[in-house]
Amino acid sequence: MHETPLLSNVAVALGAAFIGGFLARLAGVPAIVGYLLAGMAIGPYTPGFVGDVKAIKELAELGVIFLMFGVGLHFSLKDLWRVRAVAIPGGIAQMALATALGYGLGRLWGWSGPASLLLGLSLSIASTVVLLRGLMDEGLLDSAAGRAAVGWLVLEDIATVVLLLLLPALAGGGAGTLSAIGPVLLKAGIFVGLMLLFGARVVPRLLLLIARTRSRELFLLVVLAVSAGLALLAAQQFGVSLALGAFLAGVIVHESPLSHQVGADLMPFREAFAVLFFVSVGMLVDPAYVWVHAGEVAALTALVVLGKAFLAFLICLLLAQPLRTGLVVAAGLAQMGEFSFILGQAGRKLGFFSGEQYGMLLAGALFSITLNPLLFRMVRPFERALERSPAKHLLRAKKEEDSSVPRQGDHVVVVGCGRVGEHVVDVLGRLGVPRLVVESDPGKVEELQARGLPVLFGDAANSEILDHAGLERARALVVTLPDEPAAGLAVAAARRIAPALPIVARAATRGGVRHLQDLGASDVIHPELEGGLEVVRHTLRRLGFPLREVLHYADLVRAESYDTAVDTDAERQALRELVEAGRNLEIRWVTLPGESPFAGRTLAETHLRKRTGASVVAILRDHEVLPAPSPDTPLRANDRLGLMGEEKSLETAAALVTSPSSA
Repeated sequence: MHETPLLSNVAVALGAAFIGGFLARLAGVPAIVGYLLAGMAIGPYTPGFVGDVKAIKELAELGVIFLMFGVGLHFSLKDLWRVRAVAIPGGIAQMALATALGYGLGRLWGWSGPASLLLGLSLSIASTVVLLRGLMDEGLLDSAAGRAAVGWLVLEDIATVVLLLLLPALAGGGAGTLSAIGPVLLKAGIFVGLMLLFGARVVPRLLLLIARTRSRELFLLVVLAVSAGLALLAAQQFGVSLALGAFLAGVIVHESPLSHQVGADLMPFREAFAVLFFVSVGMLVDPAYVWVHAGEVAALTALVVLGKAFLAFLICLLLAQPLRTGLVVAAGLAQMGEFSFILGQAGRKLGFFSGEQYGMLLAGALFSITLNPLLFRMVRPFERALERSPAKHLLRAKKEEDSSVPRQGDHVVVVGCGRVGEHVVDVLGRLGVPRLVVESDPGKVEELQARGLPVLFGDAANSEILDHAGLERARALVVTLPDEPAAGLAVAAARRIAPALPIVARAATRGGVRHLQDLGASDVIHPELEGGLEVVRHTLRRLGFPLREVLHYADLVRAESYDTAVDTDAERQALRELVEAGRNLEIRWVTLPGESPFAGRTLAETHLRKRTGASVVAILRDHEVLPAPSPDTPLRANDRLGLMGEEKSLETAAALVTSPSSA
């Protein structure tokens, strides 16, 4: 039997992470909490299976690389510049004050100066993942307050990269610190210069070259090679951190027109290895130590949740920002996350932190992340309470809207804007119907916003984003997601929010049609089977069966979840009606030539029914249909006459109408 310790550790770590993440989402807290608890469960400080910390930690380095690569890939100085009035001074002030508070708390506990400083720096940084999830769940990501919070995080990301760069030099301490920083900055400057001057030209062209081969595997391989290779190059040849190299790799790939595709292809790897990273972090937490030092953990958590929130809120008010912006930024920054872990790990390797001190940092992060969703849910109630209180003079600007939902109501919500969803959105736009798109692809969101369309950025299947789509006021919901489980979650959530809302959903399988109907979808469309129905419809029309009866039969098949076995009484009756309607009667279209004597006469004057037995049931004139024309309707040259009757009568009538000598 082969021994596969690495595979066993990875399998157990991922399995534990899945269980922990699933339970965390059921509890309404970020999945990161579940991943950290999963790491604690398989760590050396708890009974049962003990994972190989070293092996999982090495794989977790890829998680750090892909996380930082993703940050660089979506890094935008434009976003930061757009909210510079609040993000730059606010972010700098908040990080400085939070670092000072953390430093003071560390010194109060008797920690060394470097350990206390690292504690302050680590708790001053918030989690990008937790912030974005909170903003998406509350429908605030595209609001002015959400953009300010994201800009604040961009500044913190920049600060994190700088800190990771300077931390090794600061480890020397004393008089040698300043002299040590110089060579580090020089090496980093050379690396950054090479990346921006040459890498920004070579890498995007390389991606385009590989993309032209139309090989998905080669494209994915080059993306992985660029992200991991440049990170390794930065660490081994220039002495800077893997995180900085991965971040710069993402920045230069961002310049490529294929950056969105790179992000989409890399996402599964980033998510999987990031999960291993969080599990490896959790494995270092000693529950017994946390229990013994519960008071210190509570103090650290309070400093992060309450202290950072109060500082951010106060800074926003001093910068004359709206009350909503202050509350959203305060809630979003009142936690620690992945970059705090990365910074803490770097400090531990350099001897700043002991294992117990690092465990204290992790425990504070765990509890702050767990409490963060509660803070986001308190934003609106707290805002309403402040508006009714004597403190309402703190409002400095016009009240912000929750999101870009059409406030007049009567809009149509479209979940997913792929090819099908985009077509629906375009048709609704041409008809003047207000619409709101819920989309999880950042590139598509930017494209829709550039067109001036209202968009909520979020995953309707995995978050509470539909709570902010105004479904109670909507006319309909259209779910175009190709993934059936995701579509089912969206349909179920929408039906819970708006019980009477018409819901049109897309299914990928016949079983999915029934499942979505059971979840509450009013109409479920199966594209492949719908194509089959269209073939049947055109075939029956070509055979002369009446359009109304053909459409009636198609609707019955749809109502029976596309079951074409003809085993219900309604379907048998519909087919009998088709047979009876089409047995003796047929419709034929005939063009009235200009030389026909019938041109200029009324229908009554032609005596067509009396002479042939066929009746004119419709006239197509100038692209308009005149149904059931009256006897005094005049006929014109080039009219298309819809004749109904038996086959022999139709042949006689067609010959009579088209003959130049008929009278």
